[in-house]
Amino acid sequence: MPTSLTRRVTFAAAHRYRIAEWSDERNASTFGACARPNYHGHSYVCDVTVTGAVDSVTGFLVDLGRLDAVLEREVRDRFDHSNINLDVAEFADGGLVPTGENLARYIFRRVQAALGDHVQVARVTVAEDGTLSATFEPD
Repeated sequence: MPTSLTRRVTFAAAHRYRIAEWSDERNASTFGACARPNYHGHSYVCDVTVTGAVDSVTGFLVDLGRLDAVLEREVRDRFDHSNINLDVAEFADGGLVPTGENLARYIFRRVQAALGDHVQVARVTVAEDGTLSATFEPD
């Protein structure tokens, strides 16, 4: 019977929404204040939920040390105190717009690849504050 486990990790980062091929006016019209060239920051909360079978000997779904190491490397080391647009190549001009939706999808893929097939990442939720979050769950 599958069991789920959720681990929360936090990071502080700056970003702005911008599509490089668009004019400044079109970016401002589409993204509002989030397109301003001076960037803005959030204290993000990221919940990563994994699912799988519980090991009958250890009682673990996943070794927490391993999960924590993956989250440290793939989330905190990559995003904490960064400018996402400048410091994370996939979100540079011409790449992904650093929305909560894209961050959740990106983190999902990175964490799943790092964990391998032992457990499945079931969902990733990224909240930029207490009023807005985005969740990615695979089909």
